[in-house]
Amino acid sequence: MITPLPAPRSSGALKQRRVQQPWPRDREFRILSIDGGGIKGIFPASVLAELEERYLGGGSIGSHFDLITGTSTGGIVALGLAIGMPAREIADLYIDRGCGIFPPYPKTLLGRLRGRWDRLRNVVLSRYDRAALTALVDETFGERLLGVAKCRLCIPSTDGRHGNVYIFKTPHHPDYTKDQHERMATVACATSAAPTFFKPLESGGYRFVDGGVWANNPIMVGLVDTLACFDVDRHKVRILSLGCGDEPYTVSERMLRWGGLWSWRTVIDGAMAFQSENALGQAKLLVGAERVLRLTPTAVSPPILLDDWARARELLPGEAVRVVLDQGEAVREAFLARA
Repeated sequence: MITPLPAPRSSGALKQRRVQQPWPRDREFRILSIDGGGIKGIFPASVLAELEERYLGGGSIGSHFDLITGTSTGGIVALGLAIGMPAREIADLYIDRGCGIFPPYPKTLLGRLRGRWDRLRNVVLSRYDRAALTALVDETFGERLLGVAKCRLCIPSTDGRHGNVYIFKTPHHPDYTKDQHERMATVACATSAAPTFFKPLESGGYRFVDGGVWANNPIMVGLVDTLACFDVDRHKVRILSLGCGDEPYTVSERMLRWGGLWSWRTVIDGAMAFQSENALGQAKLLVGAERVLRLTPTAVSPPILLDDWARARELLPGEAVRVVLDQGEAVREAFLARA
């Protein structure tokens, strides 16, 4: 017996404006947005851990936000916060066990040869087996369903079966009834199924691909959902946006001179960088630039790759400490002291 495919996500789109739920006029709406970035998720997780330890006595920071949105690695961090995990535990998962998901090569001749072989092999095959990631999220989230999250969530993914964007949402609006029955572990794998690194995730008749292909910075996902679902003045919204590194994407002499697929093979990096810049600008236009706080690590050369566990572990925890020393008081005042 052939199981029928589920309807596309877009088939349930409303034909009229969503009925907004009431929101207290004197209360700000606070959004936490966490970018994708592979193992560089060490940075946002470590920033949140530093904030918890300096200002919240080590308690989970998730309850201080009215909605959390996260893409790919940011989605995994968001899900962890939504079950009440302290951010330090989440950061430690990346630091201690990220090498199991993105195994580093030994600094030997054999290690270098293996790395070259894997890069060549990656031309036609996914680079990593998802088994280590699946085991980690299964261990972390167990059989918890999205509907038991302790805070409102929007987790972007992509459905490659029907060609739709897909946003997993907690039931924070009466219209949101489907995703609450999805396993958190499945959501974690669906949002982080990065093309070329992992195969698409087939689940429930859908074919999920990393949400970063269209919303690596999900700030507008969170803001639009907030304004659609709640009767809140946009000037009462505050957003803490955590990046994993905002390296600018520039056109090289080779791209200019030759063009072609090889010269532009990194264009997906440009698409993600420009999407992030645009989404951040749109959010600032809507709510006011002074109501958006963006924290991201200082660019390094060469940039830390999405799967470079060794350099991410070495450099990003210290960057998180530096950023919190510089911006922690601003975060505390804007987001951690509920009016």
